[in-house]
Amino acid sequence: MNEKLIEIDHAQLWTEKRGEGSIPVILISGGPGTCNYLEPLSTLIDEVCEVIMFDPRGCGRSSDDGNGYDLASCLRDIEWIRKAYGFKKWLVIGHSWGADVGLAYSLLYSRSILGYVSISGTGIQNDRDWKDSYSRNKIEIGELTPNFKYEVNTIVHRSLIDSWRTFIKNPNLLKDISHLDLPTLFIYAENDIRPSWPIKQISALINNSKYIEIEGAEHYVWLSKKIALAKILRDFIKNFESCITRDINFPFE
Repeated sequence: MNEKLIEIDHAQLWTEKRGEGSIPVILISGGPGTCNYLEPLSTLIDEVCEVIMFDPRGCGRSSDDGNGYDLASCLRDIEWIRKAYGFKKWLVIGHSWGADVGLAYSLLYSRSILGYVSISGTGIQNDRDWKDSYSRNKIEIGELTPNFKYEVNTIVHRSLIDSWRTFIKNPNLLKDISHLDLPTLFIYAENDIRPSWPIKQISALINNSKYIEIEGAEHYVWLSKKIALAKILRDFIKNFESCITRDINFPFE
């Protein structure tokens, strides 16, 4: 486990590397505006790959100028981290809003990516019915949540949400997603209080894609179904390693 501060645009990004293996993986936490909370997820896969985690700009141990920033800057930070660690390509795994960031990164930096995994993503929507359902379930059902080491940066949260809502209005976005040419895996939780239809729609757009719903799991899947999630992710990563070694395309069964 090694920590590293990476400087970009007058900010320092806190990162951490752990694990071993020929496949590098970047983990992207949700939020936006939260620190890295995916350390428990990293322990499920760090025996089969090299894992990079980070606190986004202005969150946790990473600095910023206090004014927030946009999605393009967020994606540029991720790309800068890849270059700083010297990876030619890596596997992108995002959780919740971090899964949505991973999708945008896959579209705009496709040459930097081996494959993309979405865990409990929220999709490319700003749907009132989706929000009403989520808000109602949050009150009536509630959900398990991890312990966050640092408070949410509300300025970063607001600026990135506003930027994301502009991004998803791109008239060519659905067409661009349908043209994605990389292995994609969408993992959802059966008991997530967020409706799953936006993720099912995205998965259906991509040819080399698979949608898996984990029975009995909640939004933070590793808190309720750690073993099931670990198997899915480790199998996916090992399949990548085998395909690269044999120089063949990644096959979904």
